[in-house]
Amino acid sequence: MPRGTIATPAFMPVGTAATVKAMRPAEVRATGADIILGNTYHLMLRPTAEKLNRLGGLHKFMGWDHPILTDSGGYQVMSLSDLRKITEEGVAFKSHLDGSKHMLSPERSMEIQRLIDSDIVMAFDECTPNGADYDTAARSMAMSMRWAKRSRDAFDVSGGIGGDHADRAALFGIQQGALNETLRGESAEALIDIGFDGYAVGGLAVGEGQEAMFGVLDYAPAQLPEDKPRYLMGVGKPDDLVGAVERGIDMFDCVLPTRSGRNGQAFTWNGAINIRNAKFSEDQAPIDEKCDCPICHQWSRAYIHHLIRSGEILGAMLMTQHNLHFYQALMAAMRRAIAQQKFSDFASEFRRNYLKS
Repeated sequence: MPRGTIATPAFMPVGTAATVKAMRPAEVRATGADIILGNTYHLMLRPTAEKLNRLGGLHKFMGWDHPILTDSGGYQVMSLSDLRKITEEGVAFKSHLDGSKHMLSPERSMEIQRLIDSDIVMAFDECTPNGADYDTAARSMAMSMRWAKRSRDAFDVSGGIGGDHADRAALFGIQQGALNETLRGESAEALIDIGFDGYAVGGLAVGEGQEAMFGVLDYAPAQLPEDKPRYLMGVGKPDDLVGAVERGIDMFDCVLPTRSGRNGQAFTWNGAINIRNAKFSEDQAPIDEKCDCPICHQWSRAYIHHLIRSGEILGAMLMTQHNLHFYQALMAAMRRAIAQQKFSDFASEFRRNYLKS
């Protein structure tokens, strides 16, 4: 892309409100990240898309010169069950910040992402709730496909609001259909007919569990074009990533490595550990002896245990940097295994070591 190459499989750290929490942009880049994710819903409310545009766009605002993917805002407004109303036009909702009223439609979502100057724009969709029956899932999917066409039209240069932004950015469609293979096939056909630069598998990681998620991934990626990136939204744990790559997924995002870091959970090649545990209070080993991140080179589990238990900001910073480094190292290891045609061996060894804890 104009702002840089994205090596896949790729993990995108989440920068919800124009920041990857507890990290400076240069530190995020140093972990190996090619791209980060921003959040349309949160940015449209604060500082607002129009203000970001006046200030030169999201990249300049936050000091990140590489690609940014922005989600459409659909997932966030759908989660405001007591504050929103869904119609064919879009979603009318009240801000969780101050109660102000807003309308988010496919056209407005495309406009916001243009004003932000996103590199990868997500089509506006309805995230079907977990446990929805067939009829509910079918209606939701069909509306998402109508919204996908409106998103495409609004994004396009010809007659739309996209302008030159569409020449340098990509637009991804989002497959829906809950856990139903037929509905997901219909969704994929509709998206392919509209035509997108990449395709996301949406409506997963919403409480269905890993077994059900993998069940969908056994067929859903194959319903989408092989020559376009396939993005699994909101996933996930390290073993989720490995299993999803096995099934054909190219891109991921998740708050887990940053949120877990702030709460004392560290990811290692031998599984996750809770650095708050008393057993680490005098442990002079690094978080992970197999890790080559700056945190593991310099500080001990005992010191980071002390920081986290004391509520020190530095503890969240060090843990987050380690976790993001681990996630990027995992993605790099998967890329090497794919290039060497040894992914099955890699996946088996990873599970033996990671899941034994």
